[in-house]
Formats: sequence, C-alpha cells, structure tokens
Amino acid sequence: MDMNEIKEIFFQECEEQLAELESGLLKLNDGDRDPETVNAVFRAVHSIKGGAGAFGLDDLVSFAHVFETTLDCVRSNKLEPTQDVLKVMLKSADVLADLVGASRDGGSVEEGRTRTLVKELEALANGEAPSGAEAAKPAPKAAAPKAETPKPTDDSGFQPIPFTFDDFGGDEEQAADQTTFEITFKPRRELYAKGNEAALLLRDLSRLGEMSIACDADTVPALDAMDPEAAYFSWKIALKTDKSEADIRAVFEFAEWDCDLDVKLAEDGRGDDELPMIPVPFDLSAFDDAEEVAPATIDDASAAVAAAETASAVAKTVAARAEKKEAAAAPAAQAAAPAAANAAAGQTIRVDLDRVDRLINLVGELVINQAMLSQSVIENDNNGVSSINMGLEELQQLTREIQDSVMAIRAQPVKPVFQRMSRIVREVADMVGKQIRLITEGENTEVDKTVIDKIAEPLTHMIRNAVDHGIESPEKREAAGKDPEGTIKLSAKHRSGRILIELQDDGGGINRERVKQKAIDNDLISPDANLSDEEIDNLIFAPGFSTADQISDISGRGVGMDVVKRSIQALGGRISISSRPGQGSVFTMSLPLTLAVLDGMVVTVAGQTLVVPLTAIVETLQPEASAIHSFGANQRLISIRNSFCPLVDVGRILNFRATQANPVEGVALLVESEGGGQRALMVDAIQGQRQVVIKSLEANYTHVPGIAAATILGDGRVALILDVDAVVAASRGQSLRPEMSLAATG
Repeated sequence: MDMNEIKEIFFQECEEQLAELESGLLKLNDGDRDPETVNAVFRAVHSIKGGAGAFGLDDLVSFAHVFETTLDCVRSNKLEPTQDVLKVMLKSADVLADLVGASRDGGSVEEGRTRTLVKELEALANGEAPSGAEAAKPAPKAAAPKAETPKPTDDSGFQPIPFTFDDFGGDEEQAADQTTFEITFKPRRELYAKGNEAALLLRDLSRLGEMSIACDADTVPALDAMDPEAAYFSWKIALKTDKSEADIRAVFEFAEWDCDLDVKLAEDGRGDDELPMIPVPFDLSAFDDAEEVAPATIDDASAAVAAAETASAVAKTVAARAEKKEAAAAPAAQAAAPAAANAAAGQTIRVDLDRVDRLINLVGELVINQAMLSQSVIENDNNGVSSINMGLEELQQLTREIQDSVMAIRAQPVKPVFQRMSRIVREVADMVGKQIRLITEGENTEVDKTVIDKIAEPLTHMIRNAVDHGIESPEKREAAGKDPEGTIKLSAKHRSGRILIELQDDGGGINRERVKQKAIDNDLISPDANLSDEEIDNLIFAPGFSTADQISDISGRGVGMDVVKRSIQALGGRISISSRPGQGSVFTMSLPLTLAVLDGMVVTVAGQTLVVPLTAIVETLQPEASAIHSFGANQRLISIRNSFCPLVDVGRILNFRATQANPVEGVALLVESEGGGQRALMVDAIQGQRQVVIKSLEANYTHVPGIAAATILGDGRVALILDVDAVVAASRGQSLRPEMSLAATG
C-alpha cells in the first residue's frame, strides 16, 4: 500500500471522526453531561490531529491542537460546556471539517476565520468568557496547559505546532520549581497491536526529568500458557520534573486509549522513598536488537526499561514457536480465543464502491437469468412437479437471499446526511439572525447509499428554505406567544418498502394568499384560477417561484424548491406538503429504499407489458358496471366503499389507444399519488407479482414521460416501469407532451 492509499484511508476515517465530533457536541448542547460523550468528542479531535501530524498537515494539526486543548479543559471539569461555549466549539468543528476537506482536495480555509476561532478557543482554555457571555468556568489550575505550549518532538524531528519567539526566553527565564509525579503505566494488548513500544514511551518520559522506575512482572504466566499478543508488564514510575501533568500525558497521547495510565502528584511532593531518584541512562543503540537485552534485575531504571523491550521479544519468540509446535501453542490459542471472538464481533472492512456496484450488477443479471430459466421450464413442464422445477424454486429463493444480502451491503444509515444539515441550520440561522434548534429522529434508518448521496442536495434546499422562510424572527415569535427559538425537526422512518423523510418546522406556515399573488404576478396561474389549499401549496415547486422580496445569499432567485422536486422525482420518489397557518409546515419525501431492484406488479395495457411499483399500489379490484360513474365530458369515477375515486385509463394516457377502454373488461389498481390523493389506474390484465432489476431508460435511450425506467422479464422481453406520479399528474390535466409520448417514440 503506497502513501496515497494510506492517506485516503486517513481522510475516510476523518469523516467518521468528524461525524462523531458533531454528534457528541450536539448531545452536549442538548444537556448531555455523560463523561463518555465528552471523551468521545475529545478522542475525535485527538485522532484527527494524530493522523494529520503523520502526514505533515501543519494547518490542520495546529488548529486541532488548540481545539483539543480546550476540549481537555471540559474533560477535566475546568470548563463548563455552556451554550455559549458549545457555540464556539460547533463553529470550530465546522472549521476543522473545512480544514480536513482543504487538506484532502488541496484547497485552503480563510485565514481570518481560523485565526478568530483560535483566539476564542485559547480564551476559553485560559478561563475567559466567550464574547457576549458571562464567565464560563472557574480559573484553571496552575498546571493547566496553555494552548500555545508546543508538544515535544519525536525522533524524526517533526514538530506539530510551530514555535513562536515567545517560546525562547533565553537566560532571563529561570527554571521552575521541580515537582515529583507518581505514574502507573500498564499497557493493553491493543498498544502492541498498533505498533507502539512501551520501552520508547518510557524513554520519552525520562526526557522530562529525573526518573526512577520499577517493573511489575508478577502477572507473566508460564511459557506454555502465555498469549503472544497479550501484555503482562506494568510499571510504577517516580518522575521529578518542572513539567506539568499535561506534558506527561502528552508522551502517551498516541497510546492513551490503549493502556491504563494514572498520573498524580506525590503526596509529599518528593515521591515514594522506596523508589530512589536514579537518572535513567538511555542509549538508543540498546534497542537495536531486542533479543540481546537481558533483564538481569528490575530494581534499577535501566533494567526496568530493558524489561519492556524484552516483553516484545518474548511475545515474538512464543509466536514463532507456536507456528512450529501446535501442541505447545494450544493453551495459548485457547486463552486467546475469547478475546479474538470479541474483537471480531464488530469488525468492518473498507471496500471500494465500484466493486460493490459491480457485484450488485452481477446479482441483477443473476436474477434476470434465473427468471428466464424459470420461465423456460414452466413453459415446457405442464405438471410443474419435476425435479428441475423444484430445484429452480430453491434457486429462486437462494437468489432472492443473495440479492437481499448484497443490497444490505450498500444500505447505510442517513445519519451522516442529517448531521450535515445541523451545520447548515447554524450557518443560515446566523446569517438571518434567528435562533433555531434542529432535532433529528431515526438517524439510524438505513437506505441505499445511492439514495443517500442524492438526497443531500434537496435536503439542503429544504433546510435553507425552512430557516429563511418558515421560521419567523425572534421578535415575531414572541409577539405570537411562541418561544423565540424556533424548532426544525428532521426525521426518517421505513414504511411499506420505502423511506419517509419528514422536515417539520414550527414557523408561521405557508402564507397562501401571498403565494397565490406571487404566482399571479409571475404569470404562473391566471388571476381567476380557483385552486385548493393543496394546489396553492404546491405552487412553491414551480420553476422560478420565490416569495422573497429581495435577492440575498440565501434566497430570492427562484432556484430551490423546483430543484427539490426534480431531484426527488429523479429518484423515483414524491414530495408532499402539509401546512397550518401560524403553526408551521411539514414536507414529506417518500423515496425508494434502493435504486437497483423493486417489487412490481406486471400488467398488460393495450398489448404492452408494463410494471407498476408495488409500493404505490394500495389494492387491486375488478370494477363492476354499477360502480362506474361518468363525470363531465371525459372523466369517470369508480365507487369504492362509499367514496368516489377518479378512474385513469393508462393506455389512453400513454397514447397506446385512441379511445378509452371499457373499465368492466379490465382491472383497477388503486394507487397513492404524489399529493397523497388516490387514483384508480385501469389496466387490461395482471400477469403477476415479480421482483425486477431496474435499468435506466435515460442512460440507454432517452427520457420518456410517464415511464420511470425499464427492466428485463423472464422471457427476455423488455418491460417498461410505469411512473405512477406522472400518469396521475397527466390525469389531472397536465398532459404528457405528444411528441414525447410512448407511442411517438416507438
């Protein structure tokens, strides 16, 4: 693996750490004070800083260091995470994300923006109140590190934080009084698994002052019972130094989560009398060959450090013997089995998305070929009880299980997209001077990754629209008896094989009179048009429509909600609006769980074979003559359980036939359309229900109104997948263009 591949893995991990960071900060903002939440936030920034340092990303390291220092004050209860403090930290998380993006893509982040946040973070770490707020915390202890304190360099000479001239005090600066710390250090197996060495950590620790050390080897088992990957040694250390506790912990910063570490001041300030202060004479050449280091005694410091290196050598020796002698290795393998099982339980692998897409395409072809084979056998086996037929049924079931499993690989939670929206809410709310809180629900709802990638843009437009237009200003909300802080709720859930994403705000709702007047002014509707509330609400999706009086960075150009509708329809979804004046609005997006396969009803219309998505069908029924009623010149209604539903002839809408068919001779499919209303689609016959593989019609031919995509049936024929919403819209008077009708395209 070359450096570029390793770097790409680092940036992928950064995305995960940034998501963890924002999630934790939002929990803190909601009042969560669980120490583990604080630790998770700190670990996220700490991990990004550590990885960035390995690649020499100085700007990212510098900012992450200051951010980490302030978070450490929260972790040690020196800084109270108030709303004002968390506002600064959320902005810092945004800048950290931008710095990661700039490091990955080769861009840059505005220096003034970074500098301002660095000053705010340093002020918080030093006990100063954030701008416009009261003091956020008590004065920090004298041992608290300053944000500009540089970390010790490692052997490579890499310095994460650039020094300033203030770091060099010259002869005028006097050495501080030295203090003795008692340190207990016990590595875990993860420390060695990640390539860390206890001996090198102890060596770096000795550079901070005079150190004495004792090694505890009592837990080392017999050789035949030793786990070659375990850690058995621990050390008790007395360190006399003029450095702070933070400087000591900095030595272990890349191993802090893989060891048990306790650092405390000696009770009398001088350390344990049983541990005489013996300077440790470190010689790097002593670590060139681990097997030659002999732990003669563990009383003095030199031998104790040698014992640390010997631990690694012993582990390697046992591992080598285990490969040669299975009998000798059996006890060790038995001891390691439970830990290995636990480690494997939550393991994941990173797979290139193109490989997954290719696998899905191959499974799709497998489904098609299985359907063709089944069709061929059915046509040649009248009794349907042959062994071949039974084997094909098992193959069909197995194919379905394989397909479901492969699709599950692409399924991902919507959490990353939802977390991205919280940043947009903060930024837009600051721009318009509003107080808005975002609440998310159902973040772990899973959907195909392709759908996740494509819903980010429409969600962004909807969020910006809700902040700018939906939520009133704090003054207007108070005048209306509302909380000055507005609320936007973003939720996701599964329903009937689809995913529903709802965006709800508690704003003023849609001003229908204003929307209608704007539509008239823009020549979108005639002045005498008689529109229902639903039709007026849907005017905001018209191209070029905007109720903004002035063009701003947020809105006013008439680009936004029409993009939302087109994007959602391109995904095979639909969007609906529910608004109550003075109480807010709810936008509901209904999307397919995957863009690769769907369960459909295969029907016949005027000699053509079509597939109707099963998720759109409420029920099927055989119309009776007494249930059919004429309405107007060409409209017909069907009576269903004491209610009337418009009857839509699919063959007539798609220009398959010139006249309407007799409903009594066909089958009606009751479907739910985009606006939430129901229509009865009339087809000639139903062939059956099947799972079909979706093939893009636009990619292989061109867009055909009324048709969403295509598929290949078991007999090898191409069948078209019906766009239910387009057909229903056409039945309302929005006729399909004749030149692009299905009949015209052949």
